Amino acid sequence: MKRTPAAVLAAALAAVMALALTACGGVGDAANQGGENGTVGIAMPTKSSDRWVADGRNMVKLFKEAGYGTDLQYAEDVVEDQVAQIENMITRGVDALVIAAIDGEALTDVLQMAADSDIPVIAYDRLINGSEHVDYYATFDNFQVGVLQATYIEKTLNLKEEEGPFTIELFGGSPDDNNAYFFYDGAMSVLQPYIDEGKLQVRSGQTEMDRIATMRWSGAKAQSRMDNLLSSHYSSEQLDAVLSPYDGISIGVLSSLKAVGYGTEERPLPVITGQDAELASVKSIIAGEQTQTVFKDTRKLAEVAVDMTDAVLKGEKPEVNDTESYDNGKKVVPAYLLEPVSVDEDNYQEVLIDSGYYSESELS
Repeated sequence: MKRTPAAVLAAALAAVMALALTACGGVGDAANQGGENGTVGIAMPTKSSDRWVADGRNMVKLFKEAGYGTDLQYAEDVVEDQVAQIENMITRGVDALVIAAIDGEALTDVLQMAADSDIPVIAYDRLINGSEHVDYYATFDNFQVGVLQATYIEKTLNLKEEEGPFTIELFGGSPDDNNAYFFYDGAMSVLQPYIDEGKLQVRSGQTEMDRIATMRWSGAKAQSRMDNLLSSHYSSEQLDAVLSPYDGISIGVLSSLKAVGYGTEERPLPVITGQDAELASVKSIIAGEQTQTVFKDTRKLAEVAVDMTDAVLKGEKPEVNDTESYDNGKKVVPAYLLEPVSVDEDNYQEVLIDSGYYSESELS
């Protein structure tokens, strides 16, 4: 059957639109299937981290059980793609948005677009800054994450009793993620007194966030920085501890340390913290390499986000437990904070396996 020029043009335009959606991460798991209660757009930062994959999977499941369809998108840490994905969700008429922002400062215009369409916004684990159109925030106690990491270093090095000095280097999270500063402030509330009295020595002198931040939480960037720190400041000195705020950074730090001979009886690895209990890092802890991670149960966080969204869409007030801490520059965003848990070789079985988060086979 012959196709008219208009039909050919229409087909070509449809193909271009499909390619555009694919370039922005696809149309999601249920973009064309609204639930009986509506559709929720879920914008996640990247699939390169296990925890974000689990977050998305958990929310899709729970929203489905609550009668909602979902449009789940991953932007692979490209800010412009995440903005385009959210714009597409709004255009397609989602009823609510749950957003884990790549850059907390970059969503002002698209959130205005959501507000103009009366679409509520739940910030998920990362605060969205600079916009009054953030309704609620579901997260963990991020200051406490840093406290747990630093307290683990304090305990392992026995800083309260030993004279020292011990050497330590500090790594921070991504400077465009508001959480990174909470992690840093929590950790430094414990470590700074020991640094001030000289019991902890940062030989590089790099202690401020603008010096230690790791853009996009990149393990490769952390490895490169660790390479430079070791060659410049630890050619003969032993490094005793590394404050790492995230497991991906910890793995990069470990690769750098092992490349110069750490991890032997003569040169043991330093204490290395982490966060998110990612599979590679839990295996590393079991193997005696990375020392600690902070577990944030994404199953519970997904429950909070889904309950918040459901309440808002039903015209109810969601449960919150913090109305003071999270000022995004335009408003204090009401939040629900979950408690993080410190995990090491002594308690990973109880916290991660017995709870069903991981199976024995996954960690073997």
